[in-house]
Amino acid sequence: MPLKALMDTGPWVALLDRSESNHTKTIQWFRSFDGWLYSTEAVLTEVLYLLNFSIKAQTAAMDFVLSTAIEIIPMDLASLKTAKALMRKYADTPMDYADSTLVCLAMETGINNIVTFDRKDFSIYQVSKAKSFAIFP
Repeated sequence: MPLKALMDTGPWVALLDRSESNHTKTIQWFRSFDGWLYSTEAVLTEVLYLLNFSIKAQTAAMDFVLSTAIEIIPMDLASLKTAKALMRKYADTPMDYADSTLVCLAMETGINNIVTFDRKDFSIYQVSKAKSFAIFP
């Protein structure tokens, strides 16, 4: 059965930027990935910011969304309130806005698989009291 996973900034950037230390590892993981990826506009914004050295890389990131390789799930006002509450809850970590939108999306969809290099933080964040994140790669 295909896997549903949330996509964080780091692997998305590493996929497109050959100078990233995790580029090869990320390419290998994506070759074996069979499923659907979801993310948020906040994550896409971070990706574009980190790829600002190259319009080609930025447009490739947008092409992932346009080709439906990654689906961007929009946030509504209730989601924004939840993201704000999560940032307060995890202030000692600290949790940034992009991470809070991913945790919020996980809570709303029940998807607890995440593609991230941020193992430290996502091993702390909880989808629910009984559910933590499964971290890939």
